[in-house]
Amino acid sequence: MTDPAPQRRPLPGDGNPPGSDAPFIPADLPDLADLPGLAGLPDPADLPDLAGLGDPAGPAGLGYFAVPAIPVSAGAMIFDQSGRLLILKPTYKSGWTIPGGVMEADGETPWDACRREVREECGLDVRAGRLACVDFRRPRPARPGKPGNPVSHPGNHGKPGNPGGIRFLFDCGRLDDASLAAVVLQPEEISEHRLARLPVALKLLRKPIRRRVAAARRTGEPRYLENGRPVPGISR
Repeated sequence: MTDPAPQRRPLPGDGNPPGSDAPFIPADLPDLADLPGLAGLPDPADLPDLAGLGDPAGPAGLGYFAVPAIPVSAGAMIFDQSGRLLILKPTYKSGWTIPGGVMEADGETPWDACRREVREECGLDVRAGRLACVDFRRPRPARPGKPGNPVSHPGNHGKPGNPGGIRFLFDCGRLDDASLAAVVLQPEEISEHRLARLPVALKLLRKPIRRRVAAARRTGEPRYLENGRPVPGISR
């Protein structure tokens, strides 16, 4: 047999019947604003809604901030057994590139993005790698065309802007011949692939990727870069 639960003893004038478990709340509680140190607090009803604090259209006068939207992408250096680099010819821009692309905004990690893009663009399943470098690219505004040039003149079209962003580069090591023979290109985005010695590959790659790959191959340790170049004061 269990012991009965203890019952509170009624206090004189508390208004609760004997044996009640209701909490005791004095009838003469002071107003919080009358307590020492709390007189200057604002009324909660006067506080602004903070739900839109990160929204540029949020409450004014709060010094609200805009959360930066920075594109992130990840690329892969993949080599054959003799040290040649796998490079791809994209259909949507000039020059050559390496496997890689933009990280999805669904919680995907840079390494996951690297593996997914390699699988989508050339059908390879990379399972191991190391971080070779992180490269921050500053945004570049669009450049208008030169006034007075005819419409057919290349300079009249200007130059599109670039949102910049953060680029992760992974060294995925050397794959065997059987794996590289199984490359299947994504025809909507990639028209051609080849394995090239590093000096040849660097000449074919687009400038930002060229600088990134060259810097990453100079040492065996991860590098921090800005616009593909080492930063003074940052040793790695």
